[in-house]
Amino acid sequence: MAAAHRGEWAAMLAATVRVTRDLDAAEEAVQDAYIRALRTWGRDGVPDRPGAWLTTAARRQALDGLRRGRTQRAKLPLLVAPPAVDEVDVDPDAIPDDRLRLVFTCCHPALAPEAQVALTLRLVCGVATPDVARALLVSETTMAARITRAKQKIAAAGIPYAEPEPDERGERLGAVLTVVHLVLSLGHTAASGPDLVRDDLADRALGLARMLRRLLPTEAEVAGVLALALTHHARRRTRVDAAGRLVRLAALAEVDALAAGGRLDRYPYLPAVRADLLERLGRDDEAVAAYTAALALTDNAAEQEHLRARIAARG
Repeated sequence: MAAAHRGEWAAMLAATVRVTRDLDAAEEAVQDAYIRALRTWGRDGVPDRPGAWLTTAARRQALDGLRRGRTQRAKLPLLVAPPAVDEVDVDPDAIPDDRLRLVFTCCHPALAPEAQVALTLRLVCGVATPDVARALLVSETTMAARITRAKQKIAAAGIPYAEPEPDERGERLGAVLTVVHLVLSLGHTAASGPDLVRDDLADRALGLARMLRRLLPTEAEVAGVLALALTHHARRRTRVDAAGRLVRLAALAEVDALAAGGRLDRYPYLPAVRADLLERLGRDDEAVAAYTAALALTDNAAEQEHLRARIAARG
C-alpha cells in the first residue's frame, strides 16, 4: 500500500480533479479510495493493476459526490461551469496529460511564486508537507498554511484546470521547471527516511520533464532539465552500495585501473583526472605529482597554465 501511495498519488489526484474541478474534493476522493483499498485488498489480495484500481475507485467516489450535488453546494468549483458528469472522459491514457494540466494549474501566476511551488510539490508530486517545508526552508506550520491558502485562492479565483494557451505558458514555465528541479533534488537525496534516494520522486521528476519536453520541444531550459534528470537517473543505482551506504563520486580506483594497463601512458588527461580526484580527497602530495605528470604530457598553453596553477595552489 505504501508503494501504491508513493507511485500513484499524483496520477490519481490529477485524474480525479478532472472530475471534481475542486482540489479539496479530489483529495477527499483519493483518500477514500486508499481507505477502501486497505479493506478490500486485505480481504481479496492486491489487484494486478493497483494504480488503475485506485484511480477508478477515486473517480467513482468523486462522481457519486457530484451526482448527489454535495460538492457543488459545499465547494467553489475551479471552473465557473463544470462539465456534465456524462462528458467526463475516463480514458486512463489521459492521466499524463491530466497531471501536466494540474502542474500548470498549481503554477498559475495569480498565486505567489512560493505558493505555486509548494502546492505543486504537495499535490502533484505527493511530497509530504514536512519535506516540502524542508525543501523550501520554512517551518511545517508555515508550509501547511501556505498550501491551504493557495488551494483557497485557486477556488476563489476560479482558476481553470487546464493547460495554458501557448502564449501563456512562458509566465508559468519558470515555476514549473523549479518544481521539477526540486522534485529531482528531493528524489536524488531524500529529505527524511532510511534511504538516500527516493525512487518515486526521481521517477516523477523524470516523467514531468519528459512530458514538458513533448509539450515544449523548442525550449532550451526544458531540454536542460530533462538532460539533468536523465543524468541523475543514469547513476542512481551507483550512489549506494549493497548495504545502502553512500558511495562517494571520485572514481579513483577506476582511473588507477586504466593507468595500470599502460596503454594510456602518453594520454595527458589520465594523470590530470587522477590529480583532480586526489586533490578532492585531500591527498595533496600525490595530486601535485599527478599534475606534474600531466604537465609533461601536454603542449597546449592554456592547459599548461591551468596545470601550473593547480601545482602552485597545492605546493
